[in-house]
Amino acid sequence: MNQETQIQIPLTTIVSMSVSLTLSVSRGTVPEDNGMPVHLKGGTTDALLYRATMTLTVLGTGYVLYSLFDAAQPKKKA
Repeated sequence: MNQETQIQIPLTTIVSMSVSLTLSVSRGTVPEDNGMPVHLKGGTTDALLYRATMTLTVLGTGYVLYSLFDAAQPKKKA
């Protein structure tokens, strides 16, 4: 008896992967491996957007931690 193992992948996943690979290859946007980080390959605009995003993320995280700490403190009675 010959038993075959079959792996089932949803059709939407296969189509999505195929379309994205086809678009990347046809547009010539497949990144070359030159050791440069992805967020810097797009030039100055990508670098500025990356820095702005990281700044907002760090500030937002700090504000959330401050708010949680402030909410955990007992309220002062007047």
